[in-house]
Amino acid sequence: MIDARTISSFVRALSEDADGGGHAADAIEILRLILLARNLIEHHTVAAVMSLSLAHTAADQGRTMRELLIELGCAPAVAQRLVRLADRCVRDPWFATELTDGRMPAEHADAIARGMAQIEDRTTEPLADSERHNAMSSLLAQLHSGATPAQITAHARQIGNELSAMQAEVLPTPSEDRSLNELGIVQTPDGRLRLQADLDIVVGEKMVAALDRLSTPRPEPDGSRYRRPFARRRADALDTLLDLAADHDGSTSMTPRVSVALTIPSDTPERSALAFLGPVSIESVTQLTCDAEWTPMILDSEKVPLDVGRRRRLFTAAQRKALLRRDECCVKCGAPASWTQAHHIVHWADGGATDLDNGCLLCTSCHDAVHNAGWEVVLGADRHPWLVPPVTVDARRRPRPAYNRRTMTYDDAPADNLAPAA
Repeated sequence: MIDARTISSFVRALSEDADGGGHAADAIEILRLILLARNLIEHHTVAAVMSLSLAHTAADQGRTMRELLIELGCAPAVAQRLVRLADRCVRDPWFATELTDGRMPAEHADAIARGMAQIEDRTTEPLADSERHNAMSSLLAQLHSGATPAQITAHARQIGNELSAMQAEVLPTPSEDRSLNELGIVQTPDGRLRLQADLDIVVGEKMVAALDRLSTPRPEPDGSRYRRPFARRRADALDTLLDLAADHDGSTSMTPRVSVALTIPSDTPERSALAFLGPVSIESVTQLTCDAEWTPMILDSEKVPLDVGRRRRLFTAAQRKALLRRDECCVKCGAPASWTQAHHIVHWADGGATDLDNGCLLCTSCHDAVHNAGWEVVLGADRHPWLVPPVTVDARRRPRPAYNRRTMTYDDAPADNLAPAA
């Protein structure tokens, strides 16, 4: 049993070793043991936090466990991590046993704890014991395979997407919630501009793909190695993107400059993933494959591409011009046509044709509303799109005309083809 005296002796021994590095011959072994000790110390710290939490020590003092840890010298982020790990150990005792041998670094343990929380948030009902055990086992297998914390987190998102796809009611995932998006632009006292963004995974994938394409290192004119650091190349790529946007002539052919890859396993589409940012839900897959910016790559069970579908699903430049002539703008909110995407009224994966009668213009926000917020688009007998709101907006779900025909009333609407999908 480890007591305060034992720990005090250990700390004193480390403090008295001013050198700390040892001889070169055994420095690697010393480092290995120090890292093992670090992991064990983290385990015992979590165990102590768990004991104090169960005893309500902090609450009895009128504060939270996090506040107590900060007062004892923890950085806020470390305090939050310890509380998170202690809570996970209480909920999953066998996870705590995985920490006892010192083989799990704190960062990996935290990735597993966060991952389990993400998985639980994607289900409408509490996980069954078998589901919890399988999810935890899968994350631990990632750890033992040598996965990084980021890879463990991505795997947890994939598990959450798979469980969500099996439910009658699909819960939104924070990584794909556009309503949480923020972009802060602040001028610093020295006149520079600082950006701070919190973006959903779809917008993030577009940004990373665009910057990646424009920040590829190239040799210097004299053939020497590229000297600009990675962060500088990213900043220069953003500068180039702004120039391209400024030079855009406003035409509505909307041909994408950046193609973003989306892999879709043919037998398990709920395991779809983006090239840079990883797993994405089946709901987002349906929305993303509407637009030409995204290249869906369908894979077989051995991860060999079966189809890199572009031609059959994309509206041609001529078709886009026809959509512009008919719709003029986003059919839901009236955003300029240059901001819109061509949407399949009946999704191409469900047999929908890529033609004028099965398309309409939607801006990104309204496109999201159609795919995820209960709005529907139907084609009237007048061959114009009409929007059917969800019951939360209109209990009778009365069709509304496209924005460029918004002066029309429901009584003016052709009767045919305006019933919402069952």
